[in-house]
Amino acid sequence: MNSRKLLIVGTLVIASGWVGFWMGQRRLTFEFKNWRPAVVLNKSSVVRSGPEEVDFSLFWTVWDKVSAEYVDKSAVDGKKMVDGAISGMVSALGDPYTVYLPAQQNKESKEDLGGAFEGVGIQLGYKDNRLAIVAPLDGTPAHRAGVKAGDFILHIKDEKKRLDRSTDGLTLPEAVKMIRGEGGTTVELTLARAGQEDPFKVELTREIIVVKSVTVEYPDSGGGKIAWIKLNRFGDRTREEWNAVVGELADKEDIDGVVLDLRNNPGGYLEMSVYIAGEFLSPGKTVVGQQYGDGTKTDTKVDRNGRLLKQRLAVLVNEGSASASEILAGALQDHKRAKVVGVKSFGKGSVQQPDDFPDGSGVHITIAKWLRPSGEWIDKIGITPDEVVEWEPEGDAAVSDADDPQLKKAIELIL
Repeated sequence: MNSRKLLIVGTLVIASGWVGFWMGQRRLTFEFKNWRPAVVLNKSSVVRSGPEEVDFSLFWTVWDKVSAEYVDKSAVDGKKMVDGAISGMVSALGDPYTVYLPAQQNKESKEDLGGAFEGVGIQLGYKDNRLAIVAPLDGTPAHRAGVKAGDFILHIKDEKKRLDRSTDGLTLPEAVKMIRGEGGTTVELTLARAGQEDPFKVELTREIIVVKSVTVEYPDSGGGKIAWIKLNRFGDRTREEWNAVVGELADKEDIDGVVLDLRNNPGGYLEMSVYIAGEFLSPGKTVVGQQYGDGTKTDTKVDRNGRLLKQRLAVLVNEGSASASEILAGALQDHKRAKVVGVKSFGKGSVQQPDDFPDGSGVHITIAKWLRPSGEWIDKIGITPDEVVEWEPEGDAAVSDADDPQLKKAIELIL
């Protein structure tokens, strides 16, 4: 009886296997009949890279073999293969800020600087070669969940995207693409935080993020009148919003001083940091130096007459202040125009040049180190405040809280 049962089961297994094999063969036959190889233009075996010639023939040998022999013809997508090859070439440089962006990722990058996108509200970067949160944006899902600048992202999970993977080896564009998504959907991040022994998970629901670059408030200072300007990023709308705020201040003759708040400002356009520095520094003052790969160096100086040259000034920074915000804080500190208050900033000291291509894709290339007016390169070092004031708001507490000790210290220095 047992032998008979085994025979029946065995027969069914063999029959099922044969049917599966036959169906697979038919599918493969169908795919082969309907598959057409990509037409490759400008195929060359030798390219010149600087002073040396590089033999490109192996690339085309592998391309031809994969195109001809890979079993799943539906996966042989010439455009995706080209995007992957370019991404690999750029990532081989080992610089997380030099990246190739396929069309959709390039579009999302522009939306970010434009100030409106769908996501959870975090700016990403690298610290110690690990994916890290540069800054959570105020009022966003990440900020409300208590995510902090400096948190490392260890793992990303998104059931809708069928995504469940470690962040080891991820490029910045890949990480951004995984974390962003349609409003109302969720993503789970596994985070590690300095001072906490064990990693922890946060589930964030994506929403439409609209980030205003510049806002102004007039906190109760207990003395003179202080303008508290919060500068959240250096994006497409920053100049317009900045000019509106400064125009408002120009109509107030009783302003005794300005607190420029750069906390959790992840950066943006370098030229905008230079423009805003010109509001506080006199013409001809150096804002930033750029040192290029060939050893040459250029200095960018203030070239306009600012409207806030005489008001007393203090600047707020924290671990989430990076890139262009560090350029601005460093220039104001070096020229002794302002006292810097808070904790050490993120430490990103390189300049990326974005270039767009006709198909919508783009590339961001690190073209230079940026240097403070003093000549210091702050990469992985950051801006050290004149007055160190530790403060980590709990949970969804915003930096507008009345008990903000960093803001209080800045006001105290002005008055």
